[in-house]
Amino acid sequence: MTAHLLPPGIEVFERGWLSANNIFHFGNEDVSLVDSGYCPHQNLTLDLVRNAMQKHELLKLNKLVNTHLHSDHCGGNAALVEAFNCEVLIPAAEELAVKNWDNTLLSYDNLGQECPRFSHHGLLIPGEEILLGRSFWKILAAPGHDPHSLMLYQADHRILISTDALWEEGFGVIVPELWGEAGFEEVAQTLDLLEALPVDLVIPGHGAPFTDVTKSLATAHSRLDYLASDPDRNARHGAKVSLQYRLLEWRSRDIQQVNEWIVNTPTLLNAAKLLNMTMTAFVLWLPKALVKSGAAKLDGEVLVALA
Repeated sequence: MTAHLLPPGIEVFERGWLSANNIFHFGNEDVSLVDSGYCPHQNLTLDLVRNAMQKHELLKLNKLVNTHLHSDHCGGNAALVEAFNCEVLIPAAEELAVKNWDNTLLSYDNLGQECPRFSHHGLLIPGEEILLGRSFWKILAAPGHDPHSLMLYQADHRILISTDALWEEGFGVIVPELWGEAGFEEVAQTLDLLEALPVDLVIPGHGAPFTDVTKSLATAHSRLDYLASDPDRNARHGAKVSLQYRLLEWRSRDIQQVNEWIVNTPTLLNAAKLLNMTMTAFVLWLPKALVKSGAAKLDGEVLVALA
């Protein structure tokens, strides 16, 4: 367990794969939450925040900070604002997309996901610092998984909120490459940045906090080399993860409905093109690939999540 390594004023709500971890910061002058999870789990997010506020006798949630705007990190924004009247801070590069609520730029349509509309009240600018609870955290750019993703670093405690730029066993899907845009080099740059940071504890976007940063960085570099050496690998991996994520929410789905979702999800259309597969062949391949990986099973004509 790593809870004892957290300084006073920080709690980590470890979630799962549908909802990103939430990091709760509290102090005399500020109470903040980093990331809000996926919208189907918003009631649990609200309960986690309410319980933490009650436990620490806190009266107000000042702000909600989003490391990036994938739906598993900001799907609870609207519910939290309604419940607590808190401010929302987003990466500066996403300002127009949120202001105009451009579902394409925000990736929800492209990834076949949902996120209730929310407004923002402030911007997170790389290189600047932000007060979270009792400490100031430096905002760091972390492109790769998402072009506009950010990390948060607390130098005094040597803690990194790495979001999906670094997990204990790798990193998040390199989504831009699925759209035919650059991502491999950006992941490499982010990993190089992390290697230069003195870090004792990493709080990732998914999974438990961890301390063996050297090992995780080595795993991430190896993973990147594997994916970048054959871009088809990233396309296959990204397609499987996209379907697995949706299936985790569904839990089970008639295979015909699964196939309809696949052909109506732009990112998967792009993945099929990258793999030089017709959509007919791609639709036949993808559910079977998920079954082969052990993440799902076919029960007659129903695809069932195993995770």
